[in-house]
Amino acid sequence: MSLKDIRNTIFTFLRALWQDINQKRIIWTASNLTYSTLLAFVPIMAVVFAIARGFGYSIYIEEWFKDSLSSQPDAANTIIGFVNSYLIHTKKGLFLGIGLLFMLWTTLMLISNIETAFNDIWQVRRQRSIFRTITDYIALLFLIPVVIVVSSGLSILVAALNHQLKDIIVLGPLMSFAIKLSPYLLLSVAFTVLYIFMPNTKVKLKSAAIPGIIAGVSMQLFQSIYINSQIWISNYNAIYGSFAIIPFFLLWLQASWIICLVGAELSYTRQNSEDFFVDIPSEPSFASKTEASWKIITLINERFHNGEKAITAEEIKSHIKVSMRNLNNLLYDLQKIHLIAEITHDEKGDIARYLPAETLDNISKEDLTTRLANLGSKLI
Repeated sequence: MSLKDIRNTIFTFLRALWQDINQKRIIWTASNLTYSTLLAFVPIMAVVFAIARGFGYSIYIEEWFKDSLSSQPDAANTIIGFVNSYLIHTKKGLFLGIGLLFMLWTTLMLISNIETAFNDIWQVRRQRSIFRTITDYIALLFLIPVVIVVSSGLSILVAALNHQLKDIIVLGPLMSFAIKLSPYLLLSVAFTVLYIFMPNTKVKLKSAAIPGIIAGVSMQLFQSIYINSQIWISNYNAIYGSFAIIPFFLLWLQASWIICLVGAELSYTRQNSEDFFVDIPSEPSFASKTEASWKIITLINERFHNGEKAITAEEIKSHIKVSMRNLNNLLYDLQKIHLIAEITHDEKGDIARYLPAETLDNISKEDLTTRLANLGSKLI
């Protein structure tokens, strides 16, 4: 492949990626998650601080939190004050029940919004069952604070070892380098796990690892840039006073979610890379949608009448030249007009298969066209 071909391929990929980001309204989704995070932030940190106090790490967890929000020192101090006040008041009578309910509601709403955002990126319309939603969300509620506390403890241990080994010629510089590298590593691992766990579909490790590293490094670099912009922020503080911490904290949250969601989009892109190296029209015609839909239901019916195993989306794609993004939309529309049915177990990563919901003997192309027209959907 020539240099020109490589350049054209990269340009086509980036253009398709940008188009996908716009179609999935990632910037708007980041704003929605910023609002949800703002509501849930103090209750979640209250749980983290409460667990840290149980381990005897209350002082260290405050230092960890201030370091994490080093770009927003005023916001960090304000939030710590809110958290301490929250913990004090939750010990009192009625507020205990109301406070716990509010904490549970805001946290579950945040997790639900994150899952919805990731499912939209992955074009997953099948939601977790009630049982899996409860078990997965409760696991997150307990695991996230514990992981934060444990990682804080490990940071303390590494810092102590660095203090003891700093005078050793080889180990001292290596330990210092490891401490500087650890924030990048921890964030990269956290994003990778998030990209695998959160979408309600099977995400391969190799598809999530590189985007996770890109998001982790980008987040840490964004923190550094934000810290170095404190001179400009100080001028802003001179105008708005203490109120300035609110818009800047919101800006920090939104930028963080944009980095996170773009990383999720890169993960989706990597796993479905064949769809991004072709020039896909942004608005295919209704006729092309109808033609592709007819081929899909014909193929599904043939497999069923031949007594073969129900077909998967990947198998359909191998027979019909259509991108996986467009195929997912077609399959969803065909389910909405009751021409096919999806069968799957309630397990994440279980491959969905498709059966006919109505025999082709009663359906013509005109019937299909009418049903799709009444549905009013467009091929994305």
